[in-house]
Amino acid sequence: MSLKPADSAFLDRVASHVGAGVLSEPEPRYLEEPRGRFAGQAAAVAKPRTVEEVAALVRLCNEASVPVVPYGGGTGLVGGQVKGEGVVPLVISLERMRAIRDVFPEENVIIAEAGAVLEAVQAAAQEADRLFPLSLAAQGSCQIGGNLATNAGGVNVLRYGNARDLCLGLEAVLPSGEIWHGLSRLRKDNTGYDLKNLLIGAEGSLGIITAASLKLFARPVGEGTALMAVPSVAAALDLLAITRDHVGEAVSAFELIHREGLDFLAETMPEVRQPFAEKPDWCVLIDLGLGAGQEPQSVLEAIFATALERDLVLDGLIAQSETQRGEFWSVRESIPLANRKIGAILSNDISIPISRIAEFVVEGHTALAKLGPLRINAFGHLGDGNLHYNVYPPKGENRNNYNHLIDDVKGIVNGLVHKYNGSISAEHGIGRMKTGELERYGDPVKLATMRAIKSALDPKGIMNPGVVLKA
Repeated sequence: MSLKPADSAFLDRVASHVGAGVLSEPEPRYLEEPRGRFAGQAAAVAKPRTVEEVAALVRLCNEASVPVVPYGGGTGLVGGQVKGEGVVPLVISLERMRAIRDVFPEENVIIAEAGAVLEAVQAAAQEADRLFPLSLAAQGSCQIGGNLATNAGGVNVLRYGNARDLCLGLEAVLPSGEIWHGLSRLRKDNTGYDLKNLLIGAEGSLGIITAASLKLFARPVGEGTALMAVPSVAAALDLLAITRDHVGEAVSAFELIHREGLDFLAETMPEVRQPFAEKPDWCVLIDLGLGAGQEPQSVLEAIFATALERDLVLDGLIAQSETQRGEFWSVRESIPLANRKIGAILSNDISIPISRIAEFVVEGHTALAKLGPLRINAFGHLGDGNLHYNVYPPKGENRNNYNHLIDDVKGIVNGLVHKYNGSISAEHGIGRMKTGELERYGDPVKLATMRAIKSALDPKGIMNPGVVLKA
């Protein structure tokens, strides 16, 4: 069945059934995404206050075959939150549904509505002397529903897992307008298909997440952070092994930083204090969360000493205070902002089997150098195999002058990712940006199964059309 636009007659019907106060004119922020690659359209933005209002909106859209674009914090980087072509949709924003419904410290569980900003969930956990470990650069504006819809990653995946691993249950509205009351707090529930994991990572294409029950953790007693300069990516991987030998799973983060990222910071954000007097070619940011009886500084000193004996580190800095710890993290968290100011020809969110990352980086740099004097900023979550492998024009030049190289860069990077049995999307999702790549590199049986699921749950195709699977 073909989709129909959310015209004035349809909006009048929505207002009469759900209430005029739910609808508003689409402000520019609902039609934009951070990198400026996509521009959206919308007849109106609906801002429901309850799951029942979400259900009523989706039911009306399903009956009228009107497309729906779910909207969270708008921080997604693959265009999943904007629909720029085809039939004009209704945007449904979850921003009014931001309550922390309950906290169960003794169960290590928090229940939050989808519109709750990630920082608010972290703060509510902290008030209960617990930790909600999902941590992203956009945590001041991204929403927990969007984090789950995209299966967000971030810096603590190495220890705690992706958003999927932090979720026990969901409340969601299906494309029919029915409400699935699945806010389980159970760690074990072996009663059939796992519907929550079907919706997590589906980017709003199978329904709208309205609330979630999430795992909490004990707060680490001692936290320590160090920056260590290494001679190569291979050395960084050996350092990761040494770190795990010393502290096991207490490694909260292990982040790779390239000199290009430090140069970008110096060029665009000189106010960010750089710890090393002379910028190293490669360095890693190590973050530990230790239990009682372990002193972070002495552990990090022991790790550095072991690595130094094996010629795996060139220099090292161990944070002596929370202020310095924050400064170290500020370097890592500011790199994406500096990247955006430089302007990438192509940004790549990829994952590679950890043991082959060093080979990938060498081969990728060599292959891309044949296209010209391009700058490559390879950085990211080395501990879980997730690299942000971004390609930029020469210094002082505009990325728009290199648009003719986008397909070549994409072909080289994605071809190597496929060769190394990696993934073209590690944590950002597919959105509208990568549907073609998913078709090209995805397993045919998996794609056919995904289409069958989409057809079964959303036979009219109203839910975020064009996301994940080509419309």
